[in-house]
Amino acid sequence: MATPLEMTLCYGAAVVLPYLTGSIPFGFLIGRIKGVDIRTQGSGNIGATNVARVVGKSWGRLCFVLDFLKGILPVLAAALLVRYRHWDDPYGVLPSLAALSTVCGHIYPVYLRFHGGKGISTAAGAILALNPPSLLSAGVIWAAVFFLSRYVSLASILAAVSLPVFAWIMRLSGVWICSATEMALFCVLALLALLRHASNIKRLLNGTENRFSDKGKSPEKKEGK
Repeated sequence: MATPLEMTLCYGAAVVLPYLTGSIPFGFLIGRIKGVDIRTQGSGNIGATNVARVVGKSWGRLCFVLDFLKGILPVLAAALLVRYRHWDDPYGVLPSLAALSTVCGHIYPVYLRFHGGKGISTAAGAILALNPPSLLSAGVIWAAVFFLSRYVSLASILAAVSLPVFAWIMRLSGVWICSATEMALFCVLALLALLRHASNIKRLLNGTENRFSDKGKSPEKKEGK
């Protein structure tokens, strides 16, 4: 059984290390590789959507994968630590804490003076490590809304809001065991998604939100991931 000091250190590490990992601004770094400051192009967002618009879809896909991995890896590491050390963590506090920290790192990266992306890709990676069925269900919502509307922001918002709903349904049906801590985390992530997309929501309501283009034209200016 872990000592109080050991647990305190591990909980501290579950906050600090995932936050620093989540803060790695892959979109910004890709922009630098291509000779641009992604923060001054397109929507000004460092996420995969803006990278795809500004420097190309292949780079956008790479950015998505990297942002996704920095979400999943800290959560898996926390879960493996609990299992390896045989700690009693029935509510999944340590992995959930790691998930929230890495998402916050992407949204508020210390390396870019706390001005980051919207956290969707990183959150998706973290959620996959915690509750794959709920992520897949929310992913279906994202894909359906995006392909019907071509709005990345609308697809991301609806997928984020649907996530705790799917998690709750699967918990009640016994499809997947979801702890109260994870349920609370999914609600917080949904709230963060709404807050980070506040400007997008306003533009969606007044009809001025830009759709994602497949044609490689000049980047649209107001939507990001």
